[in-house]
This record gives sequence, C-alpha cells and structure tokens, in this order.
Amino acid sequence: MKYTETKKVLNQLVADLSQAVAVIHQAHWYMRGHGFMNLHPLMDTYMDQLNDNLDEISERLITLDGDPYSTLEEFAQHTGLKSQPGTWDKSMDDHIAHVVEVFRYLQGVFQKGIDASAKEGDDVTNDILIGAKTTVEKNIWMLQAQLGHAPEIDK
Repeated sequence: MKYTETKKVLNQLVADLSQAVAVIHQAHWYMRGHGFMNLHPLMDTYMDQLNDNLDEISERLITLDGDPYSTLEEFAQHTGLKSQPGTWDKSMDDHIAHVVEVFRYLQGVFQKGIDASAKEGDDVTNDILIGAKTTVEKNIWMLQAQLGHAPEIDK
C-alpha cells in the first residue's frame, strides 16, 4: 500500500485539527479581560486557518485513497489533544498559553507528516504540511510575544 505512513499521519491530523478548533473555540468563548477586543477576533482567524488545514488535509487523504475520520467520536478517540471543560477563572494569559500548547502539539504532528511524506516521496503532501507548519510556527511566535516570551519554536 502506497503512502501508508503519510496517510496515517494525515488522519491523525484530521482528528487533531478538529479537536484544536474546539479548544480554540473554547478560548474564544471563555476569555475575558485586557486584550479581549483584539484576542477574541484573533481566535476566529486561528479557527479559520485550522479549518482550512483540516479541509485540505482531509481532501489530500482522500486523494491518496485514504478514509478520513469524520465523526466526533473518531476525532475524540484519535486526537492527542485533551478536552477540558470551559471555565471563567482562567486569565487571558492562561487561555493564550493553552492555545500555544495546541499549536506546539500541531507543529510536532506536522513535522511527523513532513518526515513521512518526504520518506515516501509524496511531494504534494509534503508541501501542504510545510505550509501548515510555517503558519503554526508564526502563530506560536506572535502569541509568545503577546505573553512577553521568545518564540521557542524548537521547544
């Protein structure tokens, strides 16, 4: 079977991106405090980016004769991102730090996909994942700057 590892990582990303959107949506809904007027719409931008990645990655998986996860149960079962109930007692910085954790996790999965697709000779998937990882790393940098920290991309 061709692109076996690549398809496995792509489906992992289907689950992870679906969960990441939910986590960021939660931050979007539950944030209060200084910076709200800028950070609230920024979360919309991030959700749009991740949904675009999700669609492109799912469609690439189908193009490779894969079967993307497509139910909430499958997403929850296969994601590496954990759910936690929303709460009003988190600070803006707490919400932003959690979003950074999500992006750092995705950065690692994108890299696994980059490595797998390069090894299996799938240049198209490799290009898609490099672009997605580039965007995630830029998001990490900007959010870390918001928190007063260096990007620490290789963390």
